[in-house]
Amino acid sequence: MTAAPSGVLLGHFTPGSPEWEEARAGLTVTATEIAAVVGLSPWQSRFSLWHKKAGLPVPPFVGSPAVEWGNRLEDAVAAKFADEHPGLLPCPTGTWRHAERAWQVATPDRLLHPAPEDVFTSTEPVSILEVKTSPQGDGWGPPGTDEFPVHYRCQILWQQDTLGLTAPAHLAVLIGGYDYREYVVEYDPADAQILRHAAAQFLNTVESGERPPIDGADATYQTIRVQPDGLDDTDVQIPAEDAARYEQAQRAAKAATEELTAAKGVLLDHIGTGKRAVVGERRIAYRTVRDGRTHSLQPYTQKDAA
Repeated sequence: MTAAPSGVLLGHFTPGSPEWEEARAGLTVTATEIAAVVGLSPWQSRFSLWHKKAGLPVPPFVGSPAVEWGNRLEDAVAAKFADEHPGLLPCPTGTWRHAERAWQVATPDRLLHPAPEDVFTSTEPVSILEVKTSPQGDGWGPPGTDEFPVHYRCQILWQQDTLGLTAPAHLAVLIGGYDYREYVVEYDPADAQILRHAAAQFLNTVESGERPPIDGADATYQTIRVQPDGLDDTDVQIPAEDAARYEQAQRAAKAATEELTAAKGVLLDHIGTGKRAVVGERRIAYRTVRDGRTHSLQPYTQKDAA
């Protein structure tokens, strides 16, 4: 059985299966959740994760083509890494927890083993490989640098700390279907301690029922939306300051929408029949076309790097 210095293998589960969900449920923090704990996740907020861990209603997971193809291409990207590193063997692995901190859970994409001398010789894992895909590549710098989305660093550092595999981890990404890049993620004990402390404090708030404050993340708003069940035809008194904040935000949103429409018009006018608006090497927005005409102008965001 594959071993790890401080990791306990919980099992090999299919992502999304009931067994997989059960292994990650309750008062645990997984590698994909730790960025939300420290407020760095583009997909979850501390508020939405708190509700999930408290067993309260949360919005259902909705798949997307990006998620589907990211899963489908994982094997291909891992195979490319193996081609580039013949001395290392990327092996599928399962879900792990820390030997002492049962609440610390991680499911790395691959564990890296030294290539065996023959088929009868087994080797122990020495490092971690995490595999990603990105449609546009925003947030990803030149290969070999530390320029990649910070929430992935949180994820990999949590994996290293959970399994005790503190040798430099590897991050491989396929951008736009053809641009393959690699990065090395160094283990930092001080940063790992910060994440552990934040996770422990977060789980304490779940146990004590201390709900995080409402923030501006869409994940927070969607979580609030699914809490009420039913509709009572009643008037509910609210604090005057909350009403004023809402009305002021509505006015600001209207003004911002008008300014955004004008700014998009200026960019589309610049682009003309082109596809992308850039400033130097930085991509700002891209134009989509339907039936030969402009359909929309879309911004390049951090989510394009998912």
